[in-house]
Amino acid sequence: MDLNEILAFNPEKPSLKRLADGEPVDSDMRPPHAKQTRGGGRRGGGGVAGASVSDEEKLRILQSVDEDEEEEEGEGLDVGGVKRMLLSFEKKVLRNQEMRVKFPELPEKFMESELELNEELQTLHVIATTPEFYPILSELNAVQTLLGLLSHDNSDIALAVVDLLQELTDVETVSETQEEVEGLVDALLKEQIVALLVQVLDRLDEKVREDADGVHNILYIVENMSEFKNSEVCLAAGEQGLITWLLRRLRVRQFDANKLYVVEIVAILLQSNETNQRLLGEKDGIDNLLQALAYYKRRDPQTLDEIEMMENLFDCLCSALMFTPNRERFLKGEGLQLMILMLKEKKMSRRSALKVLNHAMCNAEGTENCVKFVEVYGLRSLFPVFMKPPKSSKKGTSGSEQELEEHMSSIIASLFRNVQGASRDRLVGKFLENDCEKVDRLMELHFKYKRRVTLADEEIKRERQLDGGATEEDDTEAYLHRLDAGLFTLQLVDYVMAELYLCSIPAIRTRIQTLLSQHRDTLAGVRMVLSEYTESLGDASSSDAMKQDQQRVNDLISKLI
Repeated sequence: MDLNEILAFNPEKPSLKRLADGEPVDSDMRPPHAKQTRGGGRRGGGGVAGASVSDEEKLRILQSVDEDEEEEEGEGLDVGGVKRMLLSFEKKVLRNQEMRVKFPELPEKFMESELELNEELQTLHVIATTPEFYPILSELNAVQTLLGLLSHDNSDIALAVVDLLQELTDVETVSETQEEVEGLVDALLKEQIVALLVQVLDRLDEKVREDADGVHNILYIVENMSEFKNSEVCLAAGEQGLITWLLRRLRVRQFDANKLYVVEIVAILLQSNETNQRLLGEKDGIDNLLQALAYYKRRDPQTLDEIEMMENLFDCLCSALMFTPNRERFLKGEGLQLMILMLKEKKMSRRSALKVLNHAMCNAEGTENCVKFVEVYGLRSLFPVFMKPPKSSKKGTSGSEQELEEHMSSIIASLFRNVQGASRDRLVGKFLENDCEKVDRLMELHFKYKRRVTLADEEIKRERQLDGGATEEDDTEAYLHRLDAGLFTLQLVDYVMAELYLCSIPAIRTRIQTLLSQHRDTLAGVRMVLSEYTESLGDASSSDAMKQDQQRVNDLISKLI
Protein backbone atom coordinates (compact mmCIF):
# COMPACT_ATOMS: atom_id res chain seq x y z
CA MET A 1 0.00 0.00 0.00
CA ASP A 2 1.35 3.45 -1.00
CA LEU A 3 0.50 5.91 1.76
CA ASN A 4 1.21 8.93 -0.46
CA GLU A 5 -1.45 7.74 -2.90
CA ILE A 6 -3.95 7.42 -0.05
CA LEU A 7 -3.18 10.90 1.22
CA ALA A 8 -3.34 12.32 -2.29
CA PHE A 9 -6.78 10.92 -3.07
CA ASN A 10 -9.54 13.54 -3.19
CA PRO A 11 -12.80 12.25 -4.70
CA GLU A 12 -15.02 14.56 -6.69
CA LYS A 13 -18.18 15.80 -5.12
CA PRO A 14 -21.02 13.43 -6.12
CA SER A 15 -24.27 14.59 -7.62
CA LEU A 16 -26.82 13.62 -10.25
CA LYS A 17 -26.38 13.87 -14.00
CA ARG A 18 -30.05 14.41 -14.78
CA LEU A 19 -33.02 15.53 -12.75
CA ALA A 20 -36.69 15.01 -13.31
CA ASP A 21 -38.29 16.80 -16.23
CA GLY A 22 -34.91 16.97 -17.95
CA GLU A 23 -33.56 19.93 -15.93
CA PRO A 24 -29.72 19.93 -15.99
CA VAL A 25 -27.49 20.40 -13.00
CA ASP A 26 -24.02 21.88 -12.76
CA SER A 27 -21.47 19.66 -14.54
CA ASP A 28 -19.32 19.20 -11.44
CA MET A 29 -22.29 17.84 -9.48
CA ARG A 30 -22.22 14.31 -10.84
CA PRO A 31 -22.79 11.03 -8.94
CA PRO A 32 -20.02 8.49 -8.73
CA HIS A 33 -21.80 6.21 -11.21
CA ALA A 34 -19.68 3.09 -10.99
CA LYS A 35 -20.54 1.39 -14.24
CA GLN A 36 -19.62 -2.25 -14.62
CA THR A 37 -18.86 -2.92 -18.24
CA ARG A 38 -18.68 -6.37 -19.78
CA GLY A 39 -15.03 -6.20 -20.57
CA GLY A 40 -13.51 -4.32 -17.68
CA GLY A 41 -13.66 -2.99 -14.16
CA ARG A 42 -15.37 -0.01 -12.65
CA ARG A 43 -14.59 3.52 -13.64
CA GLY A 44 -13.89 6.13 -11.02
CA GLY A 45 -12.36 9.57 -10.65
CA GLY A 46 -10.08 11.37 -8.21
CA GLY A 47 -8.17 14.52 -7.49
CA VAL A 48 -4.77 15.35 -5.97
CA ALA A 49 -4.17 16.99 -2.62
CA GLY A 50 -0.92 18.78 -1.95
CA ALA A 51 -0.94 18.92 1.85
CA SER A 52 2.30 18.03 3.66
CA VAL A 53 2.14 15.49 6.46
CA SER A 54 4.77 14.72 9.10
CA ASP A 55 6.31 11.25 9.39
CA GLU A 56 4.59 10.70 12.73
CA GLU A 57 1.21 11.58 11.28
CA LYS A 58 1.86 9.31 8.29
CA LEU A 59 2.55 6.36 10.59
CA ARG A 60 -0.58 7.07 12.60
CA ILE A 61 -2.74 7.31 9.48
CA LEU A 62 -1.21 4.15 8.01
CA GLN A 63 -1.88 2.24 11.24
CA SER A 64 -5.47 3.47 11.23
CA VAL A 65 -5.97 2.35 7.62
CA ASP A 66 -4.55 -1.10 8.39
CA GLU A 67 -6.85 -1.46 11.39
CA ASP A 68 -9.87 -0.46 9.27
CA GLU A 69 -8.94 -3.04 6.62
CA GLU A 70 -8.53 -5.78 9.22
CA GLU A 71 -11.91 -4.87 10.71
CA GLU A 72 -13.59 -4.96 7.28
CA GLU A 73 -12.02 -8.33 6.46
CA GLY A 74 -13.28 -9.72 9.74
CA GLU A 75 -16.85 -8.65 9.04
CA GLY A 76 -18.85 -11.25 7.07
CA LEU A 77 -22.19 -10.60 5.38
CA ASP A 78 -24.98 -12.52 7.14
CA VAL A 79 -28.74 -12.80 6.80
CA GLY A 80 -29.32 -10.02 9.30
CA GLY A 81 -26.91 -7.72 7.51
CA VAL A 82 -28.60 -8.32 4.16
CA LYS A 83 -32.04 -7.65 5.64
CA ARG A 84 -30.87 -4.42 7.28
CA MET A 85 -29.32 -3.35 3.98
CA LEU A 86 -32.54 -4.02 2.08
CA LEU A 87 -34.70 -2.27 4.66
CA SER A 88 -32.43 0.76 4.50
CA PHE A 89 -32.75 0.67 0.72
CA GLU A 90 -36.56 0.59 0.94
CA LYS A 91 -36.48 3.62 3.23
CA LYS A 92 -34.32 5.55 0.79
CA VAL A 93 -36.71 4.71 -2.05
CA LEU A 94 -39.73 5.87 -0.06
CA ARG A 95 -37.92 9.02 1.04
CA ASN A 96 -37.03 9.88 -2.56
CA GLN A 97 -40.61 9.28 -3.71
CA GLU A 98 -41.93 11.50 -0.93
CA MET A 99 -39.57 14.36 -1.76
CA ARG A 100 -40.38 14.16 -5.47
CA VAL A 101 -44.11 14.29 -4.75
CA LYS A 102 -43.72 17.27 -2.40
CA PHE A 103 -41.35 19.28 -4.60
CA PRO A 104 -41.88 18.17 -8.21
CA GLU A 105 -40.71 21.53 -9.59
CA LEU A 106 -37.78 22.06 -7.20
CA PRO A 107 -34.97 19.63 -8.00
CA GLU A 108 -32.72 21.08 -5.33
CA LYS A 109 -35.23 19.85 -2.74
CA PHE A 110 -35.10 16.19 -3.72
CA MET A 111 -31.50 16.11 -4.93
CA GLU A 112 -30.11 14.96 -1.61
CA SER A 113 -32.55 12.04 -1.36
CA GLU A 114 -31.61 11.03 -4.90
CA LEU A 115 -27.93 11.01 -4.00
CA GLU A 116 -28.64 8.88 -0.94
CA LEU A 117 -30.68 6.45 -3.05
CA ASN A 118 -27.87 6.16 -5.58
CA GLU A 119 -25.35 5.46 -2.79
CA GLU A 120 -27.66 2.81 -1.37
CA LEU A 121 -27.85 1.10 -4.75
CA GLN A 122 -24.06 0.99 -4.88
CA THR A 123 -24.02 -0.60 -1.43
CA LEU A 124 -26.28 -3.43 -2.64
CA HIS A 125 -23.57 -4.61 -5.04
CA VAL A 126 -22.04 -6.57 -2.17
CA ILE A 127 -25.00 -8.98 -2.32
CA ALA A 128 -23.80 -10.09 -5.77
CA THR A 129 -20.81 -11.69 -4.04
CA THR A 130 -23.10 -13.88 -1.91
CA PRO A 131 -25.78 -15.45 -4.16
CA GLU A 132 -26.91 -17.67 -1.28
CA PHE A 133 -28.74 -14.60 0.05
CA TYR A 134 -30.65 -13.98 -3.22
CA PRO A 135 -33.89 -15.54 -1.87
CA ILE A 136 -34.05 -12.69 0.65
CA LEU A 137 -34.45 -10.25 -2.25
CA SER A 138 -37.76 -11.90 -3.09
CA GLU A 139 -38.82 -12.40 0.52
CA LEU A 140 -38.54 -8.67 1.26
CA ASN A 141 -40.01 -7.58 -2.10
CA ALA A 142 -36.70 -5.97 -3.05
CA VAL A 143 -37.01 -7.38 -6.58
CA GLN A 144 -40.23 -5.45 -7.17
CA THR A 145 -38.72 -2.30 -5.70
CA LEU A 146 -35.60 -2.55 -7.86
CA LEU A 147 -37.59 -3.11 -11.02
CA GLY A 148 -39.87 -0.22 -10.11
CA LEU A 149 -36.83 2.07 -10.15
CA LEU A 150 -36.18 1.18 -13.81
CA SER A 151 -38.91 3.68 -14.67
CA HIS A 152 -37.49 6.37 -12.35
CA ASP A 153 -37.62 9.89 -13.80
CA ASN A 154 -33.87 10.22 -13.32
CA SER A 155 -32.26 7.88 -15.85
CA ASP A 156 -29.10 7.74 -13.71
CA ILE A 157 -31.08 5.90 -11.04
CA ALA A 158 -32.45 3.53 -13.69
CA LEU A 159 -28.93 2.89 -14.98
CA ALA A 160 -27.68 2.26 -11.45
CA VAL A 161 -30.34 -0.45 -11.13
CA VAL A 162 -29.31 -1.90 -14.50
CA ASP A 163 -25.71 -1.99 -13.30
CA LEU A 164 -26.76 -3.82 -10.13
CA LEU A 165 -28.95 -6.35 -11.98
CA GLN A 166 -26.12 -7.05 -14.41
CA GLU A 167 -23.83 -7.94 -11.53
CA LEU A 168 -26.48 -9.98 -9.70
CA THR A 169 -26.99 -12.16 -12.78
CA ASP A 170 -23.35 -12.35 -13.91
CA VAL A 171 -22.80 -15.95 -14.99
CA GLU A 172 -19.09 -15.89 -14.22
CA THR A 173 -19.58 -14.92 -10.57
CA VAL A 174 -22.69 -16.93 -9.66
CA SER A 175 -22.23 -20.20 -11.52
CA GLU A 176 -21.60 -22.18 -8.31
CA THR A 177 -25.01 -21.24 -6.86
CA GLN A 178 -27.21 -21.94 -9.86
CA GLU A 179 -30.37 -22.77 -7.92
CA GLU A 180 -30.43 -19.41 -6.13
CA VAL A 181 -29.74 -17.50 -9.34
CA GLU A 182 -32.46 -19.38 -11.19
CA GLY A 183 -34.84 -18.36 -8.42
CA LEU A 184 -33.83 -14.72 -8.87
CA VAL A 185 -34.24 -14.93 -12.65
CA ASP A 186 -37.69 -16.49 -12.19
CA ALA A 187 -38.66 -13.61 -9.91
CA LEU A 188 -37.36 -11.06 -12.43
CA LEU A 189 -39.24 -12.68 -15.31
CA LYS A 190 -42.43 -12.84 -13.22
CA GLU A 191 -42.24 -9.06 -12.82
CA GLN A 192 -41.78 -8.67 -16.62
CA ILE A 193 -38.22 -7.42 -16.44
CA VAL A 194 -37.78 -7.65 -20.21
CA ALA A 195 -40.57 -5.15 -20.88
CA LEU A 196 -39.12 -2.79 -18.27
CA LEU A 197 -35.65 -3.06 -19.78
CA VAL A 198 -37.09 -2.23 -23.21
CA GLN A 199 -38.61 0.92 -21.72
CA VAL A 200 -35.19 1.90 -20.41
CA LEU A 201 -33.64 1.20 -23.83
CA ASP A 202 -36.16 3.53 -25.45
CA ARG A 203 -35.07 6.34 -23.12
CA LEU A 204 -31.34 6.05 -23.71
CA ASP A 205 -29.25 8.03 -26.17
CA GLU A 206 -26.21 5.99 -27.21
CA LYS A 207 -24.36 9.13 -28.26
CA VAL A 208 -23.88 9.65 -24.52
CA ARG A 209 -21.18 7.36 -23.14
CA GLU A 210 -23.08 6.49 -19.95
CA ASP A 211 -26.22 5.63 -21.93
CA ALA A 212 -24.23 3.47 -24.36
CA ASP A 213 -22.79 1.58 -21.39
CA GLY A 214 -26.32 1.19 -20.07
CA VAL A 215 -27.48 -0.39 -23.35
CA HIS A 216 -24.54 -2.79 -23.18
CA ASN A 217 -25.36 -3.77 -19.60
CA ILE A 218 -29.04 -4.35 -20.45
CA LEU A 219 -28.05 -6.71 -23.24
CA TYR A 220 -25.68 -8.39 -20.80
CA ILE A 221 -28.58 -8.96 -18.37
CA VAL A 222 -30.61 -10.61 -21.13
CA GLU A 223 -27.69 -12.86 -22.05
CA ASN A 224 -27.08 -13.75 -18.40
CA MET A 225 -30.72 -14.68 -17.82
CA SER A 226 -30.81 -16.77 -20.98
CA GLU A 227 -27.97 -18.88 -19.58
CA PHE A 228 -30.28 -19.97 -16.77
CA LYS A 229 -33.78 -19.77 -18.31
CA ASN A 230 -33.28 -19.78 -22.07
CA SER A 231 -36.77 -20.74 -23.24
CA GLU A 232 -38.48 -18.38 -20.80
CA VAL A 233 -36.24 -15.45 -21.72
CA CYS A 234 -36.66 -16.10 -25.45
CA LEU A 235 -40.44 -16.17 -25.02
CA ALA A 236 -40.43 -12.95 -22.99
CA ALA A 237 -38.16 -11.25 -25.53
CA GLY A 238 -40.73 -11.84 -28.24
CA GLU A 239 -43.82 -11.02 -26.21
CA GLN A 240 -42.43 -7.97 -24.39
CA GLY A 241 -40.93 -6.07 -27.30
CA LEU A 242 -37.22 -6.78 -27.07
CA ILE A 243 -36.94 -8.37 -30.53
CA THR A 244 -38.70 -5.35 -32.04
CA TRP A 245 -36.18 -3.01 -30.39
CA LEU A 246 -33.24 -5.18 -31.48
CA LEU A 247 -34.39 -5.17 -35.11
CA ARG A 248 -34.76 -1.40 -35.00
CA ARG A 249 -31.24 -1.09 -33.59
CA LEU A 250 -29.91 -3.25 -36.43
CA ARG A 251 -30.85 -0.52 -38.90
CA VAL A 252 -28.06 1.66 -37.59
CA ARG A 253 -25.37 1.11 -40.21
CA GLN A 254 -22.36 2.23 -38.15
CA PHE A 255 -20.48 -0.58 -36.47
CA ASP A 256 -19.83 -0.37 -32.73
CA ALA A 257 -19.59 -2.67 -29.72
CA ASN A 258 -23.31 -2.41 -28.99
CA LYS A 259 -24.30 -3.41 -32.52
CA LEU A 260 -22.06 -6.46 -32.20
CA TYR A 261 -23.84 -7.35 -28.96
CA VAL A 262 -27.29 -6.71 -30.45
CA VAL A 263 -26.62 -9.21 -33.24
CA GLU A 264 -25.31 -11.74 -30.71
CA ILE A 265 -28.51 -11.44 -28.65
CA VAL A 266 -30.68 -11.82 -31.76
CA ALA A 267 -28.77 -15.01 -32.62
CA ILE A 268 -29.43 -16.37 -29.11
CA LEU A 269 -33.15 -15.54 -29.27
CA LEU A 270 -33.64 -17.14 -32.71
CA GLN A 271 -31.71 -20.35 -32.18
CA SER A 272 -34.13 -23.32 -32.14
CA ASN A 273 -37.03 -21.00 -31.24
CA GLU A 274 -39.76 -21.11 -33.87
CA THR A 275 -41.90 -18.52 -32.07
CA ASN A 276 -39.18 -15.87 -32.36
CA GLN A 277 -38.31 -16.97 -35.88
CA ARG A 278 -41.94 -16.35 -36.88
CA LEU A 279 -42.03 -13.02 -35.04
CA LEU A 280 -38.85 -11.86 -36.74
CA GLY A 281 -40.40 -12.60 -40.12
CA GLU A 282 -43.61 -10.76 -39.24
CA LYS A 283 -41.61 -7.70 -38.12
CA ASP A 284 -39.75 -7.47 -41.45
CA GLY A 285 -36.69 -8.91 -39.75
CA ILE A 286 -35.58 -10.78 -42.89
CA ASP A 287 -35.31 -7.46 -44.75
CA ASN A 288 -33.44 -5.94 -41.79
CA LEU A 289 -30.90 -8.77 -41.81
CA LEU A 290 -30.47 -8.60 -45.58
CA GLN A 291 -29.94 -4.83 -45.46
CA ALA A 292 -27.35 -5.23 -42.72
CA LEU A 293 -25.53 -7.91 -44.72
CA ALA A 294 -25.71 -5.95 -47.99
CA TYR A 295 -22.98 -3.70 -46.59
CA TYR A 296 -20.54 -6.62 -46.92
CA LYS A 297 -21.30 -7.64 -50.50
CA ARG A 298 -18.41 -5.53 -51.77
CA ARG A 299 -16.58 -4.78 -48.53
CA ASP A 300 -14.71 -6.92 -46.05
CA PRO A 301 -15.12 -6.27 -42.31
CA GLN A 302 -12.11 -4.43 -40.92
CA THR A 303 -11.67 -5.87 -37.43
CA LEU A 304 -12.11 -9.21 -35.70
CA ASP A 305 -15.15 -7.84 -33.85
CA GLU A 306 -16.74 -6.74 -37.10
CA ILE A 307 -16.02 -10.16 -38.62
CA GLU A 308 -17.76 -11.74 -35.64
CA MET A 309 -20.76 -9.47 -36.12
CA MET A 310 -21.01 -10.31 -39.82
CA GLU A 311 -20.86 -14.04 -39.08
CA ASN A 312 -23.55 -13.63 -36.41
CA LEU A 313 -25.78 -11.82 -38.92
CA PHE A 314 -25.46 -14.79 -41.28
CA ASP A 315 -26.24 -17.16 -38.39
CA CYS A 316 -29.35 -15.12 -37.55
CA LEU A 317 -30.51 -15.38 -41.15
CA CYS A 318 -29.91 -19.15 -41.21
CA SER A 319 -31.91 -19.58 -37.99
CA ALA A 320 -34.75 -17.46 -39.37
CA LEU A 321 -34.86 -19.54 -42.58
CA MET A 322 -35.56 -22.68 -40.55
CA PHE A 323 -39.11 -21.30 -40.23
CA THR A 324 -40.53 -22.18 -43.67
CA PRO A 325 -42.62 -19.00 -44.32
CA ASN A 326 -39.43 -16.93 -43.93
CA ARG A 327 -38.01 -18.59 -47.03
CA GLU A 328 -40.70 -16.89 -49.09
CA ARG A 329 -39.84 -13.56 -47.45
CA PHE A 330 -36.18 -14.23 -48.24
CA LEU A 331 -37.12 -14.89 -51.87
CA LYS A 332 -39.27 -11.75 -52.18
CA GLY A 333 -36.58 -9.66 -50.48
CA GLU A 334 -34.11 -10.72 -53.20
CA GLY A 335 -32.00 -12.59 -50.69
CA LEU A 336 -30.94 -15.08 -53.37
CA GLN A 337 -29.61 -12.29 -55.57
CA LEU A 338 -27.63 -10.85 -52.64
CA MET A 339 -26.04 -14.22 -51.82
CA ILE A 340 -25.20 -14.81 -55.49
CA LEU A 341 -23.59 -11.37 -55.68
CA MET A 342 -21.49 -12.24 -52.64
CA LEU A 343 -20.29 -15.39 -54.39
CA LYS A 344 -19.32 -13.34 -57.42
CA GLU A 345 -17.48 -10.62 -55.51
CA LYS A 346 -15.16 -13.12 -53.79
CA LYS A 347 -15.16 -11.22 -50.52
CA MET A 348 -15.02 -12.70 -47.06
CA SER A 349 -18.81 -12.95 -46.97
CA ARG A 350 -19.07 -15.61 -49.69
CA ARG A 351 -18.21 -18.45 -47.34
CA SER A 352 -21.23 -17.70 -45.17
CA ALA A 353 -23.37 -16.90 -48.23
CA LEU A 354 -23.06 -20.60 -49.16
CA LYS A 355 -24.42 -21.57 -45.74
CA VAL A 356 -27.42 -19.25 -46.19
CA LEU A 357 -28.14 -20.64 -49.65
CA ASN A 358 -28.07 -24.15 -48.21
CA HIS A 359 -30.65 -23.21 -45.56
CA ALA A 360 -32.85 -21.42 -48.10
CA MET A 361 -32.86 -24.22 -50.70
CA CYS A 362 -32.82 -27.48 -48.73
CA ASN A 363 -35.74 -29.93 -48.57
CA ALA A 364 -39.04 -29.61 -50.42
CA GLU A 365 -39.72 -26.26 -48.71
CA GLY A 366 -36.82 -24.80 -50.70
CA THR A 367 -38.25 -25.63 -54.13
CA GLU A 368 -39.19 -22.05 -55.05
CA ASN A 369 -35.76 -20.79 -54.06
CA CYS A 370 -34.08 -23.56 -56.10
CA VAL A 371 -36.08 -22.70 -59.20
CA LYS A 372 -35.38 -18.99 -58.78
CA PHE A 373 -31.69 -19.68 -58.17
CA VAL A 374 -31.37 -21.26 -61.62
CA GLU A 375 -33.49 -18.54 -63.24
CA VAL A 376 -31.23 -15.72 -61.96
CA TYR A 377 -28.10 -17.53 -63.20
CA GLY A 378 -26.94 -18.64 -59.78
CA LEU A 379 -25.23 -21.69 -61.29
CA ARG A 380 -22.64 -19.38 -62.85
CA SER A 381 -21.56 -18.26 -59.39
CA LEU A 382 -21.98 -21.57 -57.57
CA PHE A 383 -19.85 -23.89 -59.68
CA PRO A 384 -16.64 -21.81 -59.66
CA VAL A 385 -16.79 -22.11 -55.85
CA PHE A 386 -17.55 -25.82 -56.20
CA MET A 387 -14.45 -26.28 -58.34
CA LYS A 388 -12.21 -24.16 -56.12
CA PRO A 389 -13.52 -23.48 -52.59
CA PRO A 390 -12.30 -20.23 -50.97
CA LYS A 391 -9.49 -20.65 -48.51
CA SER A 392 -9.95 -19.67 -44.90
CA SER A 393 -9.17 -16.00 -44.26
CA LYS A 394 -6.29 -15.05 -42.00
CA LYS A 395 -8.67 -12.66 -40.23
CA GLY A 396 -10.62 -15.55 -38.77
CA THR A 397 -13.80 -16.15 -40.76
CA SER A 398 -15.61 -19.27 -39.71
CA GLY A 399 -16.19 -22.38 -41.81
CA SER A 400 -13.78 -25.23 -42.38
CA GLU A 401 -13.11 -26.76 -45.79
CA GLN A 402 -15.30 -29.73 -44.86
CA GLU A 403 -18.20 -27.43 -43.91
CA LEU A 404 -17.94 -25.54 -47.19
CA GLU A 405 -17.89 -28.76 -49.21
CA GLU A 406 -20.90 -30.00 -47.26
CA HIS A 407 -22.84 -26.79 -48.00
CA MET A 408 -21.99 -26.92 -51.71
CA SER A 409 -22.86 -30.62 -51.98
CA SER A 410 -26.15 -29.97 -50.16
CA ILE A 411 -27.05 -27.08 -52.49
CA ILE A 412 -26.40 -29.16 -55.62
CA ALA A 413 -28.35 -32.10 -54.16
CA SER A 414 -31.27 -29.76 -53.37
CA LEU A 415 -31.20 -28.47 -56.95
CA PHE A 416 -31.43 -32.03 -58.33
CA ARG A 417 -34.36 -32.76 -56.00
CA ASN A 418 -36.33 -29.59 -56.62
CA VAL A 419 -35.89 -28.42 -60.23
CA GLN A 420 -37.37 -29.96 -63.34
CA GLY A 421 -37.56 -29.34 -67.09
CA ALA A 422 -35.28 -26.72 -68.62
CA SER A 423 -33.83 -25.77 -65.23
CA ARG A 424 -32.72 -29.36 -64.64
CA ASP A 425 -31.23 -29.54 -68.13
CA ARG A 426 -29.16 -26.42 -67.37
CA LEU A 427 -28.00 -28.03 -64.11
CA VAL A 428 -26.94 -31.27 -65.80
CA GLY A 429 -25.33 -29.32 -68.63
CA LYS A 430 -22.91 -27.73 -66.13
CA PHE A 431 -21.38 -31.19 -65.55
CA LEU A 432 -20.69 -31.56 -69.28
CA GLU A 433 -18.68 -28.36 -69.56
CA ASN A 434 -14.90 -28.49 -70.12
CA ASP A 435 -14.73 -32.24 -70.69
CA CYS A 436 -16.82 -33.12 -67.60
CA GLU A 437 -14.44 -31.40 -65.17
CA LYS A 438 -17.22 -30.99 -62.59
CA VAL A 439 -17.86 -34.74 -62.69
CA ASP A 440 -14.17 -35.21 -61.93
CA ARG A 441 -14.46 -32.81 -58.99
CA LEU A 442 -17.54 -34.65 -57.72
CA MET A 443 -15.74 -37.98 -57.87
CA GLU A 444 -12.74 -36.43 -56.13
CA LEU A 445 -15.05 -35.51 -53.22
CA HIS A 446 -16.53 -39.03 -53.26
CA PHE A 447 -13.13 -40.70 -52.85
CA LYS A 448 -11.97 -38.12 -50.29
CA TYR A 449 -14.89 -38.59 -47.93
CA LYS A 450 -15.21 -42.34 -48.47
CA ARG A 451 -11.59 -42.65 -47.38
CA ARG A 452 -12.28 -40.58 -44.26
CA VAL A 453 -15.37 -42.57 -43.33
CA THR A 454 -13.53 -45.86 -43.90
CA LEU A 455 -10.75 -44.76 -41.55
CA ALA A 456 -13.37 -43.78 -38.95
CA ASP A 457 -15.03 -47.21 -39.30
CA GLU A 458 -11.71 -48.97 -38.78
CA GLU A 459 -11.02 -46.88 -35.69
CA ILE A 460 -14.45 -47.70 -34.26
CA LYS A 461 -13.90 -51.41 -34.95
CA ARG A 462 -10.56 -51.40 -33.10
CA GLU A 463 -12.07 -49.64 -30.10
CA ARG A 464 -14.92 -52.14 -29.88
CA GLN A 465 -12.53 -55.07 -30.03
CA LEU A 466 -10.64 -53.61 -27.09
CA ASP A 467 -13.86 -52.88 -25.16
CA GLY A 468 -15.35 -56.28 -25.86
CA GLY A 469 -18.59 -55.16 -27.48
CA ALA A 470 -20.79 -52.13 -28.01
CA THR A 471 -23.78 -50.66 -26.20
CA GLU A 472 -26.54 -48.49 -27.65
CA GLU A 473 -24.70 -45.44 -26.35
CA ASP A 474 -21.56 -46.62 -28.13
CA ASP A 475 -23.55 -46.91 -31.38
CA THR A 476 -24.67 -43.30 -31.04
CA GLU A 477 -21.13 -42.13 -30.40
CA ALA A 478 -19.86 -44.16 -33.34
CA TYR A 479 -22.45 -42.60 -35.66
CA LEU A 480 -21.51 -39.11 -34.50
CA HIS A 481 -17.86 -39.95 -35.08
CA ARG A 482 -18.66 -41.03 -38.64
CA LEU A 483 -20.59 -37.80 -39.22
CA ASP A 484 -17.59 -35.80 -38.00
CA ALA A 485 -15.45 -37.70 -40.49
CA GLY A 486 -17.75 -36.54 -43.32
CA LEU A 487 -20.44 -39.22 -43.67
CA PHE A 488 -23.20 -36.71 -44.47
CA THR A 489 -21.10 -35.03 -47.17
CA LEU A 490 -20.36 -38.48 -48.67
CA GLN A 491 -24.09 -39.26 -48.75
CA LEU A 492 -24.89 -35.97 -50.51
CA VAL A 493 -22.08 -36.43 -53.04
CA ASP A 494 -23.19 -39.98 -53.81
CA TYR A 495 -26.79 -38.82 -54.21
CA VAL A 496 -25.68 -36.27 -56.82
CA MET A 497 -23.53 -38.95 -58.48
CA ALA A 498 -26.54 -41.28 -58.74
CA GLU A 499 -28.70 -38.50 -60.23
CA LEU A 500 -26.03 -37.79 -62.84
CA TYR A 501 -25.42 -41.46 -63.61
CA LEU A 502 -29.13 -42.02 -64.32
CA CYS A 503 -29.64 -38.90 -66.45
CA SER A 504 -28.99 -40.91 -69.63
CA ILE A 505 -25.97 -38.93 -70.82
CA PRO A 506 -23.29 -41.41 -72.01
CA ALA A 507 -20.32 -39.05 -71.43
CA ILE A 508 -21.20 -38.56 -67.76
CA ARG A 509 -22.01 -42.23 -67.14
CA THR A 510 -18.79 -43.38 -68.77
CA ARG A 511 -16.71 -40.90 -66.76
CA ILE A 512 -18.24 -42.07 -63.48
CA GLN A 513 -17.72 -45.76 -64.29
CA THR A 514 -14.13 -45.16 -65.40
CA LEU A 515 -13.17 -43.23 -62.26
CA LEU A 516 -14.80 -45.80 -59.98
CA SER A 517 -12.88 -48.60 -61.69
CA GLN A 518 -9.59 -46.72 -61.42
CA HIS A 519 -10.04 -46.50 -57.65
CA ARG A 520 -11.31 -50.08 -57.32
CA ASP A 521 -14.72 -48.82 -56.30
CA THR A 522 -18.13 -49.93 -57.55
CA LEU A 523 -21.72 -48.78 -57.79
CA ALA A 524 -22.51 -51.35 -55.10
CA GLY A 525 -20.58 -49.18 -52.64
CA VAL A 526 -22.58 -46.14 -53.74
CA ARG A 527 -25.83 -48.06 -53.21
CA MET A 528 -24.70 -48.99 -49.70
CA VAL A 529 -24.02 -45.34 -48.84
CA LEU A 530 -27.40 -44.27 -50.22
CA SER A 531 -29.20 -47.05 -48.31
CA GLU A 532 -27.80 -45.68 -45.06
CA TYR A 533 -28.79 -42.20 -46.23
CA THR A 534 -32.46 -43.22 -46.55
CA GLU A 535 -32.42 -44.41 -42.94
CA SER A 536 -31.26 -40.98 -41.79
CA LEU A 537 -34.15 -39.29 -43.61
CA GLY A 538 -36.68 -40.52 -41.04
CA ASP A 539 -39.09 -43.31 -40.17
CA ALA A 540 -42.79 -44.05 -40.48
CA SER A 541 -43.68 -40.98 -38.43
CA SER A 542 -41.80 -38.62 -40.77
CA SER A 543 -43.50 -35.90 -42.81
CA ASP A 544 -44.88 -36.58 -46.28
CA ALA A 545 -42.08 -34.53 -47.84
CA MET A 546 -39.48 -36.61 -45.99
CA LYS A 547 -41.13 -39.82 -47.13
CA GLN A 548 -41.05 -38.56 -50.71
CA ASP A 549 -37.32 -37.92 -50.37
CA GLN A 550 -36.85 -41.46 -49.06
CA GLN A 551 -38.80 -42.90 -51.96
CA ARG A 552 -36.78 -40.86 -54.46
CA VAL A 553 -33.48 -42.16 -53.06
CA ASN A 554 -34.80 -45.73 -52.98
CA ASP A 555 -35.77 -45.40 -56.65
CA LEU A 556 -32.23 -44.29 -57.46
CA ILE A 557 -30.80 -47.24 -55.55
CA SER A 558 -32.97 -49.71 -57.45
CA LYS A 559 -31.85 -48.28 -60.81
CA LEU A 560 -28.12 -48.27 -60.05
CA ILE A 561 -26.72 -51.40 -61.70
